[in-house]
Amino acid sequence: MQRKSFEGSRCPVARSLERVGEWWNILILRDAFYGMTRFDEFQKSLDIAPNMLTRRLNGLVESGLMERRQYSERPPRFEYVLTDIGRDFKPVMTAFMTWGNKHFAPEGIAVMLTDASTGERVSPVLVDEASGKKINARDYIMAAGPAASEAIRKRIAFAAEKRAAPDKKPDFPPEGGDAPQA
Repeated sequence: MQRKSFEGSRCPVARSLERVGEWWNILILRDAFYGMTRFDEFQKSLDIAPNMLTRRLNGLVESGLMERRQYSERPPRFEYVLTDIGRDFKPVMTAFMTWGNKHFAPEGIAVMLTDASTGERVSPVLVDEASGKKINARDYIMAAGPAASEAIRKRIAFAAEKRAAPDKKPDFPPEGGDAPQA
């Protein structure tokens, strides 16, 4: 079965998944945040087949999340370093870790975020930069942006209808739009 592509979607979630949605990619990025840069480091950490790791690293380079740099001429050897785009994924990774700790760690927390200077555990939350208010489902909603497609506008309208009349069944899904393309 051929993989579906979100490349033409206007949805920022779908476009982001186009670049990091494959689970190996996220694990490679996780290891890059731990400081791994070399092929053998990623392979040993992930226990991944070399051909699969090569494909994933090439995809992360093509997507602009990592940069391939030569560190040895004889023999030619390369390392994979996070770019600014890749480093900007760290808050997403932190949120993912926090969510996993909360819902999928029955044995207890294996990795947690701590303050680098004090060592105290940190409980990350998403906040509005302008107001400093914690973002929660009750006080914040998704809204269509200036470049929103008709499908995104319909999805936003669907959500508004559900909030206004939770017991009424609005007409959804909209025809066409931001579904993955073959």
